[in-house]
Amino acid sequence: MYKTRRLIVALLICIGFLSIAPSAIAHHAMDGNMPSNFFEGFISGLAHPLIGLDHFAFIVAIGLLAVGQARGAIIPGGFVLAAMAGTGIHLLKFDLPAVEILIASSVIAFGVMLAMPNKPNSIVLTLLGAIAGLFHGYAYGESIVGAEMTPIVAYLLGFTLIQYGISLLALKIGNTVSKKFAQKPLSPLRMAGFAIGAIGAVFLTNSLVG
Repeated sequence: MYKTRRLIVALLICIGFLSIAPSAIAHHAMDGNMPSNFFEGFISGLAHPLIGLDHFAFIVAIGLLAVGQARGAIIPGGFVLAAMAGTGIHLLKFDLPAVEILIASSVIAFGVMLAMPNKPNSIVLTLLGAIAGLFHGYAYGESIVGAEMTPIVAYLLGFTLIQYGISLLALKIGNTVSKKFAQKPLSPLRMAGFAIGAIGAVFLTNSLVG
């Protein structure tokens, strides 16, 4: 019970951080100012995955999908490494097509997989997560194009740490919740999948009509 309470408190802190990020630390990511040093790059990297609800929803989804998987922490690990590569692709001025549409589609897909009673295996999830990571990382790269090497490295470090941390927190909470509701036909994890899929649908609609 005590561990469950600690996990709930950690989740609330994470949600609270998300709510204050735009005003407190996300100046660079939101206002478009270019980070000029390590600290600014690191803070901007921490902020970017949090202030974009589509990115945040995907990070939570991939963490929850790792619940019950052998070596589940590898699944979000593949995503965050691919996201770094995606940012590198952007910095090298290579183009990826329909980035926002594919990001929204990835949120829908991972939400649907989370809502399904039977999940894909860890190899499939890691591969799909890595593919999605390229596009999410490409989008992150927009905020750092033209910066010096030091803030770029700090930015990569910041968004890698925050994404992996959130996904592991989701995995930890998901493991606790799944054990508690193991006998329920519609578990909280599946309900979270429906919610995440709906978030992706909203972003996809905005990308298509906006």
